[in-house]
Amino acid sequence: MDRQMKRQRMQPMVAFRALKALVANPQDTPKVFDVIRALGGPSLERGLRRFRITDFGHQVLKDDIDILDTLQNRPMLGALPNGSFGSTYYHFTQREALAAEGLVEASEVEAETFSHPHLVRYATRLRDTHDLWHTLTGYGRDELGEACLLAFTYAQTRNRGIFLIAIVGGFKLRQAMGPGVFRALVRAYRDGRQAAWLPAIHFESLLGEPITDVRTQLRIPDPVPYRTLIAAYTAT
Repeated sequence: MDRQMKRQRMQPMVAFRALKALVANPQDTPKVFDVIRALGGPSLERGLRRFRITDFGHQVLKDDIDILDTLQNRPMLGALPNGSFGSTYYHFTQREALAAEGLVEASEVEAETFSHPHLVRYATRLRDTHDLWHTLTGYGRDELGEACLLAFTYAQTRNRGIFLIAIVGGFKLRQAMGPGVFRALVRAYRDGRQAAWLPAIHFESLLGEPITDVRTQLRIPDPVPYRTLIAAYTAT
């Protein structure tokens, strides 16, 4: 299959224009995906190679499993036990007025963007589990939480576009929140390095488990620097 995959070309000018627009409007989510795609380089192909040699990754690719089929089942998620991974995710998305398909619209990932259908499935699974990663890591959807999750995600995926957004966001946030921003980002990166490799985790099978147990299993600690900084900032 590797011979059928064309390496994604780096597009620094596309990334620069998208990043400039994102700095001006941090809520412009499509620009996030523009930067990630423009600077991703071989990270997606490298991740797919790792993904497909895992038992679950092989199953996802063979059976074309779409996690949106699970995440869009709101009655099932709402019926899960309180304190479970799935229930915590459900309440997070309810509180933030999020829909599982929201990132689909923002990213506009199309099959023709990639040179192989397995890249489509792997890329869309990464995209569609973003809010599950929020739930597991404890990083909120505030600007610092998003930057920290990007630092965590960079450690997991090595996509340079993700790294760039996290760093630029960190410098912007530091002006208002102080040097603790970079302590939180560094901690998020280190936690991403030490955690289990989330792209290949069978999240669908863990939704009914207590979230504390899932975090322990996946080696994801409480994000203390982030929580401390957010609490101090919101108290002022």
